[in-house]
Amino acid sequence: MTDLFASPSDFARTARLVTASGLEAELSRLSDSSAAHARASGFEAGPGQVVMLPGEAGLDALVGAGKGQSPFDAAGAALALPEGDWAYDGLPEGWDATQTAIAFALGGYQFTRYKSPKRAPARLVTAQDCDVAEAERVAKGVMLTRDLINTPAGDMLPSHLEAEARKLADAHGASVSVITGDDLLEQNYPMIHAVGRAATDAPRLIEFEWGDDSHPRLALVGKGVCFDSGGLDIKPADGMLLMKKDMGGSATVLGLASMIMDAKLPVRLHVLIPAVENAIAGNAFRPGDILTSRKGLTVEVGNTDAEGRLVLADAITKACESDPELLIDMATLTGAARVAMGPDVAPFYTDVDAIAEGVTEAGASIDDPVWRLPLWDRYDEWLDSPIADLSSTGSGRFAGSITAGLFLRRFGSDAKQWAHFDIFGWTPAARPGRPQGGEMLAGRAVYAYLKQRFGA
Repeated sequence: MTDLFASPSDFARTARLVTASGLEAELSRLSDSSAAHARASGFEAGPGQVVMLPGEAGLDALVGAGKGQSPFDAAGAALALPEGDWAYDGLPEGWDATQTAIAFALGGYQFTRYKSPKRAPARLVTAQDCDVAEAERVAKGVMLTRDLINTPAGDMLPSHLEAEARKLADAHGASVSVITGDDLLEQNYPMIHAVGRAATDAPRLIEFEWGDDSHPRLALVGKGVCFDSGGLDIKPADGMLLMKKDMGGSATVLGLASMIMDAKLPVRLHVLIPAVENAIAGNAFRPGDILTSRKGLTVEVGNTDAEGRLVLADAITKACESDPELLIDMATLTGAARVAMGPDVAPFYTDVDAIAEGVTEAGASIDDPVWRLPLWDRYDEWLDSPIADLSSTGSGRFAGSITAGLFLRRFGSDAKQWAHFDIFGWTPAARPGRPQGGEMLAGRAVYAYLKQRFGA
């Protein structure tokens, strides 16, 4: 049927999804020998746990679904079942066939650019009511994001990120423009230039547009800091280990854009990626420097390791100039967000209640959790600077993710509606459907919301 899913066939083997609460009832329906084998194998219906049933007529395996709260509870089956085509003989109550297929496919993801996989994942024979095209576009969008984040910075510098954006844009007939190096100064993107000028791979603003001009304009801005040394406020060695993922916002935006374009959502899509490496050299920007942004606001640099908000500010300003109906930015922006929410839940900010409710409900329905944090106006004064319009970092260490959101609001306020996602972009410990490594956080939730808002 597709390269991710299998067509119904007489050669597909059959598996049954079993929740922990339904385990004993399921074992009682098996033959005595199969039930004894499952118990002896230690099968407890844990998430992604599998036991083969060599002697059970019409049933080849049991797949654990844990508490059965989400299809991701069973997604590990893709690499736990033997290779080949598999069909489920039913789904737990409340499970959607399309989301089950997405989770299964993502459970089979492996990053293979530098190391051959030990095995191929099993392929799922999709249920009759599964929207196979939708399942494939979402799974491939997530896999694109994972691949981009997982690629080491030496092979994913601004020029490489540009090539990936061009490849995606070309595949969907989008028009691409890129402003590189000192041309950023000539065309008034001074903060993108300042952050990236010390690197040998030149900074750039990558843009592409897709869709009908008559459709509502949707702008997506993704932070593309391809590697973050911290600049002159250099990170310690262990703080740099994962900094290949600091372009996770751009990777998520590209994966999301691929879903939008493949689904042909009726929007005029505008993607903007400020792509830089925050490097160290004699011409690196310094703590205390005053930068003039594209918007004209002057910014005092509080810390060169808070560079993402600077490049986003210029890109967000450019996005606002086209008067979008909705502007969304996504960025691996603050450690404070991780302290507050951990690696799994993506905090986001918006002044529009309808967006907050829509994205939160969409994320909850597909196991892509997000949580709204406040743009607390009282903290806006913390961004005051005695010698510039605002400080990049504000005063003190409190509410770091909120003050970063307030900083970006100064630049996104010209959009009709704006939302900012402070994502992690990484799964630190593997779990079913989510292997250790790069991850699309909030992207599926935003896509589901956009489908509801603009119509599939």
